[in-house]
Amino acid sequence: MLKKWILILVLFCISGLYAQEIETPYKSKKIRVTQDTLTIDNVSINKAFFKILDKAGNEIDSTYYTVDYQKGKLHFRNNFQSNDTLTVRYLKFPEYLTKKYTIYDPSRVVSNGNGQQLYTIKREPVNNFKPFDGLNTSGSITRGITIGNNQNTVLNSNLDLQITGKISDKVSLRASIQDSNIPLQEGGYSQKLDEFDQIFIELFSDKWNVRAGDLFLENRQSRFLNFNKKVQGLSTHFTFGDTGGKTDVFAAGALVRGQYTRSTFVGQEGNQGPYKLKGPNGELYVLVISGSERVYVNGILLKRGESNDYIIDYNAGEIRFTSLFPITSEMRINIEYQYTDRNYTRYVAYGGVTHERD
Repeated sequence: MLKKWILILVLFCISGLYAQEIETPYKSKKIRVTQDTLTIDNVSINKAFFKILDKAGNEIDSTYYTVDYQKGKLHFRNNFQSNDTLTVRYLKFPEYLTKKYTIYDPSRVVSNGNGQQLYTIKREPVNNFKPFDGLNTSGSITRGITIGNNQNTVLNSNLDLQITGKISDKVSLRASIQDSNIPLQEGGYSQKLDEFDQIFIELFSDKWNVRAGDLFLENRQSRFLNFNKKVQGLSTHFTFGDTGGKTDVFAAGALVRGQYTRSTFVGQEGNQGPYKLKGPNGELYVLVISGSERVYVNGILLKRGESNDYIIDYNAGEIRFTSLFPITSEMRINIEYQYTDRNYTRYVAYGGVTHERD
């Protein structure tokens, strides 16, 4: 009798475990409405059965929601809100309908992208840049012979070479070599001057530049120590920062070509010139450095040129006013300029820092 009861108990336990392993296709899930769209299941669900129950077990009207059965998503309409936990009951398709079937094991399949990386030959980028390939040169060289009945034979030569272009991706070059044995300067009959015997070479980029040779130092941005000088030497300029705050650092050192002086006199009624420029010791013959003059009449700065206020002969040291600027006896004329005396060498150094902020 005892064996019979033991056999019945064992069969009952086995049948209970087997019953627990059987999964029903009807699913129930608790959700909270935290957003308009919720995911019910990762696979498609059957549209034959779908219900949403509130906390009390009452079914919610289907006008408040729509169901995307193919993607297993629930969409609430009309800003549906509920603070309670809802119960979703739906019918799930059999697993053999929603299961993914593959011929090969996906974990052992190599994608096409990985295969291309295995057999791809990496080619190093070729730098086609050639140094000094972007330089443009232009100019001329002349030779001549001068013969006269009252002079010896003289060989004349003239060189004019201009170089511009890039020596790298970020560095550019600009150079000018002008050499002439003519001991004269160009006349000051125009506002822009092209000098003889001008030599300079300049390297520059977006943030810096270095120039060696003939320089023109000028300070006109400050109220103190305004000056301009034509010199021969080296100048540098560096820019730091961006548009929000920019700092400029500049410095120069050079040999001074001329000596600074000033000539002051009162104009003569109806006399447009020429007026002689004298040295600081009353010298009548001075060689003025071209482009170095600043002419003021009654404190007003004038412009050079035949179509402006005055013209100047740098070699003779004479200035003449045009008919566009009549001279009267009530005009006080003040002329600042540089002249060459060739007594001894002078040096000049100039530098500064400026900062701008928006």
